[in-house]
Amino acid sequence: MKYRRLGDTGLMVSELCLGCMTFGREADEEDSKKLVARFLEAGGNFLDTADVYTRGVSEEITGRAIKSVRDDVVLATKVRFPMGDGPNDVGLSRKHITRGCEDSLRRLGTDYIDLYQVHCWDAATPLEETLGALTDLVRAGKVRYIGVSNFTAWQIMKSVSLSDALGLERFVCLQPQYSLIERNVEYEILPACLEEGLGVIPWSPLGGGFLSGKYRRGEAPPRGSRISEAEESMEEYWDRRATERNWAVLDVVGEIGEATGKSYAQIALNWLLRQPAVTAPIVGARTLEQLEDNLGAAGWELDEDQVDRISEAGAPEDTYPHRFIRNAQRV
Repeated sequence: MKYRRLGDTGLMVSELCLGCMTFGREADEEDSKKLVARFLEAGGNFLDTADVYTRGVSEEITGRAIKSVRDDVVLATKVRFPMGDGPNDVGLSRKHITRGCEDSLRRLGTDYIDLYQVHCWDAATPLEETLGALTDLVRAGKVRYIGVSNFTAWQIMKSVSLSDALGLERFVCLQPQYSLIERNVEYEILPACLEEGLGVIPWSPLGGGFLSGKYRRGEAPPRGSRISEAEESMEEYWDRRATERNWAVLDVVGEIGEATGKSYAQIALNWLLRQPAVTAPIVGARTLEQLEDNLGAAGWELDEDQVDRISEAGAPEDTYPHRFIRNAQRV
């Protein structure tokens, strides 16, 4: 597996990141440890979890799984969402971030976190307070780098501008939802990351499993699949996935799969690896079979024609002002 710099840092991470959200939920501890072992064997060194995943159980399992190789891996986790019922058990206040970090360190069984990410924007807390708390954790040696997840472009720009102006730690990466069937980040978010040197580590790079190839036009999603159980408020909701545009994307991916001998998932992940700003898609798995399929996305490349065909099949709508600005550059 190849390695890439995370944004404008000197930190090298594997081109695929192992997402640990399934640990303690869809995969028990024994199976989770097997997934980690196989990922490390394949050359992966980048793992991502969060305190809120299975209420801390994912962090506990992840910590035990990497205990013997802790300094060889890049360990990422997140803070923001409720971990208790108290008024300060949620958000990005100094109090919640500081306690969240201490709790994550304890669950992970480590004395430092390589990448500590805020899980989502918090409109109730001044950004200076959040950045200040994260900076203190870095200077205390408890965190190495800081990142964000689920931020808009203006929120990213405001964050890095404040960091530069106040001499605070700068976010080095963004973790957004990004896949062949969710490409809205291409309008403004990815350009902001490229401009400011943030790496991009996409979550749900297979659209919650839609890009795995097991779904069919005109048929209900298979029982027991994540999409079949998704509620309307969730990104994986069936009606949000089963659109004509998305079926058209799958048609092209299937055609290229027949020509290359690669699976739907491998093609979808390989396409992401070819996109500007993307460092490492986060691949989750419940079984070794799923992980093996995902690992097959590395070590080869779609050709330019194949990348273009896939990109055109699911291209986002050409909107204003992006269309106007692009045309103006030609004058």
